[in-house]
Amino acid sequence: MSDSGLALSRRFFEASLPVLQEHIPDIMACSAAGLVGEGSECLGVDDGISRDHDWGAAFCLWIPDERFYAERERIEQAIACLPKYFEGHYSRMPRERRIGRVGPMPIRGFYKRFLGMDRVPSTWQEWRSIPEYHLCSCTNGSVFMDSTGEFTAIRTALQAYYPEDVRLKKIAARCMIMAQTGQYNLARSLQRDETVPAMLAAARFAEAALSMAFLLNRRFMPFYKWAARLAQDLPILGRETVDVLRLFSCTSWNDAEQGIPAVQAALQLCDRVIQELHAQQLTDEEGNSLWDHGASVQLGIIEPELRSLNIMED
Repeated sequence: MSDSGLALSRRFFEASLPVLQEHIPDIMACSAAGLVGEGSECLGVDDGISRDHDWGAAFCLWIPDERFYAERERIEQAIACLPKYFEGHYSRMPRERRIGRVGPMPIRGFYKRFLGMDRVPSTWQEWRSIPEYHLCSCTNGSVFMDSTGEFTAIRTALQAYYPEDVRLKKIAARCMIMAQTGQYNLARSLQRDETVPAMLAAARFAEAALSMAFLLNRRFMPFYKWAARLAQDLPILGRETVDVLRLFSCTSWNDAEQGIPAVQAALQLCDRVIQELHAQQLTDEEGNSLWDHGASVQLGIIEPELRSLNIMED
């Protein structure tokens, strides 16, 4: 079969479940299984190119931490009984092929690896300390089975997204970067024939615009190389943002004349962002300056200490 790694993972788990239930029924009765974490297959964006490394038949088996460490060898013995090939693909379940992404792992240890803590963040400071792509890694993929709900409880709480104050802080910062680069410095750099500043302004605008799309949709942005692929399916400004960035990618930044359509597209996208900020009732500001709207968004933050931070910081 030629389909996604996530679908392959689910079928492999279903085929493996009777073996695991035979050898470690008590462990399976308190564990969860699925495919979540790092790797294109967890995001559903794997393709033929993805199969040259870290791809194959595998799944994660999340076990309560105490049971995992107390009975690790018995668990490994059960894993060793699983097929080495499945539907023509190598299994990644042997120890030497996992690289920490699949196989048995402790539930809270899994979350601590990405979050720096083994629980849901409880303060705005904790939420801001976690790289966004790590939050994406905890909430992507699929859970096939969860016997007790322990793994899913943390995952579901994370999927509820950032506290609104934290989201507003990030949106405010993205407004400022998009204003500084797309509404101001990009055109000025082209007018001065400054190729490198124009390229850097375009790149910073691209990253901020992608981030803005995810924030407006309340979705965690993945690792940068998959961000545009996933953004194009976001219902709010997803396709529009990706279309602008594709125009950027084929623009010659050493030619002011050729750069005009890209500048115009950036300005139009900024206008669309402002419309959405109004639709979500995040700004009371009028006009088309994202710089002004960023300041307005930040004023909506309730927590005084967070509201007082430098507006350019997310």
